[in-house]
Amino acid sequence: MSDVPHNRPLVSIGIPCFNAENTIGRAIKSALNQDWPNIEVIIVDDCSTDRSCQVIKKVISQDSKAKLIILDKNMGPGAVRSRILSEAQGGYIAFFDDDDESLPGRVSTQLKRLNEYERQSGNSLLACYISGVRVYPNDYIKPFNAVGSKPEIPKGSMMADYLLYYGRISGVNYGSGTPACALMARKNTFDAVAGFDPSLRRLEDVDFAIKLALAGGHFIGCPEQLLIQFATDAPDKSPEKNLQAEQAIATKYKEYLQKKRRYDYAYRWPLIRYYHFRHQYGYLLYELIHLLMQHPIKVLSHVAQTWPRRFMHERNMRK
Repeated sequence: MSDVPHNRPLVSIGIPCFNAENTIGRAIKSALNQDWPNIEVIIVDDCSTDRSCQVIKKVISQDSKAKLIILDKNMGPGAVRSRILSEAQGGYIAFFDDDDESLPGRVSTQLKRLNEYERQSGNSLLACYISGVRVYPNDYIKPFNAVGSKPEIPKGSMMADYLLYYGRISGVNYGSGTPACALMARKNTFDAVAGFDPSLRRLEDVDFAIKLALAGGHFIGCPEQLLIQFATDAPDKSPEKNLQAEQAIATKYKEYLQKKRRYDYAYRWPLIRYYHFRHQYGYLLYELIHLLMQHPIKVLSHVAQTWPRRFMHERNMRK
């Protein structure tokens, strides 16, 4: 890469992979096709049991910018993302997922947004997210806007409150949350909050964002739709796994939540979501009544803001 201008910093693109033989090739090609000239692509395979590694080796065989690391034991997304961070040589790191596709201008767009915001704000503790669309098996396409892609940008604990118990502030642009597949940040930003929790097999990206928020980080985004997410099913995406991860995160931040008088809310609201997905409406009603008795205004506001959108979204997925 000696012919790359000095003002083009190296960007490390990290791609975690697990049993993605049908989609990993597309994800890697979308990384290698980025219009930013100075990149490295790090693929970490989490001990796949399908043909993922064979596909990866074939796709990257003629490209020196990409390398594959194969784990000999399945470790989960938190550990895989941590390994990518330890291997990355770039001053910036972007994460792509093994079943998504990023359009060629994604990296350059996020870099520009990061650098402009740093100059304007003087704050370099930033996470930048990209907008895009989500494609479902029935061809339903749902656009999503990146957090912080419109004023006002979430800063510091306001983002932690949103992620932990839907503590929204009117007028703040929370967008579509903080998915790692849409994320870019400086390497020293990841280092400042110890990256990802290797023990988490779900929601490790939410945990990273909470840590960054509590450290005073800002969350910015790009309105350009440069990410295509393809909705897929996997055992680690089950309602049970989501419930376990959400409650583990609530427990991890129990002390902070207790100061806010929101620990019970943060721990029990995921049960409502879980019983909804499992169609166990009696249990759902029980948990809802419990929370209504403890936090009536909060619960009513949460329901009013999220349930109508959820109903429409699920109806579109079933068409």
